[in-house]
Parts: sequence; structure tokens; C-alpha cells
Amino acid sequence: MKKKYPISRRDFIKLSGAVAAGAIFFPLGVCFSDKAPAPLVRDFGRMKTKVTTVGLGGQASIQWTPDDVDPVSIILKAFELGVNYFDTSNMYGPSQLNYHKAFENLNLLPDSKPYNRKLRESFTLTSKTLMRWGKPGWTPVENVRNASNGNDVQCAIDDLKRSLSQIFGDGKGNYPEGSYLDLLLVHSITSFEEVDVLYKGLETPLNPDENFGALVALRDYRDGTNMTGTNPKNEKLIKHIGFSGHNNPPAMIDMIQRDEFDLLDAMLVSINSNDKLYFNMSNNVIPIAKAKGLGIIGMKVFADAAMYHKEPRFSKTPADVYCKVGSPTLPSNELIEYVLSSPDIDTLIIGIGHIDEDPLKCQLTQNYYAAQILPDTLSIADRFRIEEKTAKIRNGRTNFFQLDKIDLTSPRDIKRENFNGKTKISWHTAYAAAAPISHYEILVDNKVIGKVKHKPQIRKSSPFVFETEELNTGNLIVYAVDEAGNKA
Repeated sequence: MKKKYPISRRDFIKLSGAVAAGAIFFPLGVCFSDKAPAPLVRDFGRMKTKVTTVGLGGQASIQWTPDDVDPVSIILKAFELGVNYFDTSNMYGPSQLNYHKAFENLNLLPDSKPYNRKLRESFTLTSKTLMRWGKPGWTPVENVRNASNGNDVQCAIDDLKRSLSQIFGDGKGNYPEGSYLDLLLVHSITSFEEVDVLYKGLETPLNPDENFGALVALRDYRDGTNMTGTNPKNEKLIKHIGFSGHNNPPAMIDMIQRDEFDLLDAMLVSINSNDKLYFNMSNNVIPIAKAKGLGIIGMKVFADAAMYHKEPRFSKTPADVYCKVGSPTLPSNELIEYVLSSPDIDTLIIGIGHIDEDPLKCQLTQNYYAAQILPDTLSIADRFRIEEKTAKIRNGRTNFFQLDKIDLTSPRDIKRENFNGKTKISWHTAYAAAAPISHYEILVDNKVIGKVKHKPQIRKSSPFVFETEELNTGNLIVYAVDEAGNKA
């Protein structure tokens, strides 16, 4: 077992910031104690498990591996440090195969002799599918993407089995008994049309002879049932189902609010210190997911390296992978602390480009120590200082994966009904800008007749409601009011 590098988090961050600035050198023989502090963990939504505040992202050098990097050693080092959340995807090239090599080393393949069942049960393994349909034979639908790196993948169930084969099996479609994913995410929701497809067979009658969305089929593989006809062996291959999203808060909110079946247990969401410069996640999607009890995984803390060396676009090659630890002007720990200071984020996945025996040059060790932070540790002033700094990077245009900024919107779908001498006014949530929504004001003929406190709307079937004496005349307006005093 290699030595770990457990100086205190405070001293580590102080030293690492100095190294990034080129201010100090370590003399030969500098030593750290042998036992790393136990990593901080947080509850993972309503799931009966806890996750370390930092997880290992399945991209960066695990997907686009530079010639001088061993991706397997990155995974092994994450285990050594005590990380217990691991991320990959069917869209990440060789990422799942690299996990297979690491798991072989750790006796984590179910047909290993011996099989380390205790270690396997100690961490959360997540993969993803970009397939929206539950079985083959679907007809293309506008604004609905279906994609996989698997040549023979035709639906989400094929992607599930591909993940198990690549991570635990022979990579050719076979996987040993006892293989499972802790979490499978329907990846990168970008449109309402995709949400419509995903809920087919749940919101609509389920006909196994017709096609249906991925969610109802994945439920069979979670529960060991065969209601869709896609699971004749009644296999249980996943423990939890979730989704991810980078850019479209309204579609992601729709995905959460339509879940009347409590199918979704987790959400992977882009979130960093430039979030509020865009149609933001922090005041829109994240509060609703948290109120619904979903485990929340943050991503894109460095904006896919656009905060550092790369132009704003998704990475494509090893040259895009950032292999340094922060920069003299922007220490990486500040960006990690900004996100994890929020009590709404359970864990944060970060792709690793480079590890090193020197802990102050090792991205993974640096990220590990930076993530040892309790919720609400940063003050409002600290958060604002980081926001001001990163807003100047590329003139604030780092988050290429998000929709452009909006102003506070009006409440949606306002309805007015009279019954039993009362008037019932209902509406669906407004969308917030940089400030959270505070409340709603109900006006008749420009006179305020009532206020309703804003809270995250977790179901479409449960809109905001205000009741008053019957109103037969008068001009009705419902305003959304945010914490900065803006109205819409």
C-alpha cells in the first residue's frame, strides 16, 4: 500500500496555493503522516447510503488518456484515498474498460477468486445511457437523441448490459452473475420531447407489443420484474435510476415534476461559480430536486477546463485534458469549495488528468483535500468574491453547456376557477434569475389581495394555489417576486 499524504486540510490548501503560484519548493525528505484523514461524507438524497464529497469523474484521462498517463492508476488512487463515488458512461470511449482493469486489480469482478464483496458494497458505481427508448424498433422523433458508443446498442437496456459487460465481464456482451450498477442515469436531458419519450409506458398505458420509454424498462431491471417483456430472466441489474442535465432547466424540472412514481433517486447537474451568469441551475432545478429527495451530484466545476486552458467546448482529445493543479490566479480548491459549500450538493465528480507521488502536484489528492468542506463553510462574501473572479474569465462565457441567462419569469399556466362561493387561483413555478424566488403576489385591479410563499414545486399535479372570496370581475395578475425585489 502506497503512503497517503494526510496533512491537515487547512495546511494542505495553504501549501497547494503557494505551489500553484510558484512560491515554494519542498526540500528532499519532506514527509507527511502515513494515515490520511477519513473523507467527509454526505447523505445521498433519500437513498440509504452516504457518498464522499468528491467522486471520480469518468472522463478526462480515463476517457482521453495522454500517452504519459495510466488511467487505471487514477482509479486505484481514488480507492486508496477513500473516494466512494465513481462515474462512467456508455458515451465515454474506453472509460468503462479502464474501470474493468482497475476492478480486476481490486478483485471487484464477481467471478474473481476471491471476490471482494465487502469492498464492492462500500462504493457507488454510476454509468449512463443516452438512449431514450426502452426497446429496439423505435421511430425517430424530432429533438429526441438516441446514441451510444456500442455498435449493437438499440435501446437503454442494451446500454445497461453493455456497461455491465465492459466493467465486469468480457466486453462482448457477457457479464458474470452478481454484476450490478448502483445507479444508472438517463444522460443529458435537453428537451421536453425527450422527457415525453422517457415517460411513455408510465404516463400512458403500457403495451409490451409497442415501444415505451427507458424509465419503465429500467424499472423492470431495478425491481426484477418483467412488465415490459424486456426482462424475461427477472434480473436485478441496477439499484437506482436517475438522470443528468447540462443546459435546460425547464426540461430538467419537467423530468422531476412528472415523476409521480418515485422512480428517480438522483440527478447529475452542471454547477459552478459562473452558474448565475446563465439560465441557472442553482435557483431552479437544484432546489426542486433536493425537495423531491434526489441525491444530487455536481459536475463541470471547472467548466470542462474552460476556466483554465481550453476554449469553451466539450473536450474531444487528450490535448484537451488539463493536467495542472489550478493556476496561479485561480486555485482549483476555490472552485471546489464554492460548489460544496452548498448544502444541496451531495457529491462532486471531477475528471482527473494527472496524478503524482508528490501530493502538491497531484490533481486527485488536491481535489480530495479541497472537498473536505462542510456545508455553508464559505460566507456570502467569500462566494461573491469567487463569482466576481470567475465572471472575468473569458468574459463570463465559460459555461458553453448552459442556456443563456434569463430574467425572472412570470408564473406559468395561471388558472382561475369559481366554486362554492370561492375563487381558486393556481399556477406553476416561475423561473428564477440570479436571485431566488421569494413569493408570489396576487393582485386584482392592481390591489394586492394575497401572497403565497415560494417553495420548490416537486410535482406537476401540485401547483401553487391561492383561494379567496368569489371574484366575478376584476383584472387578475399573479406576480413572481424574487429576493432582490424584482417582479415578473
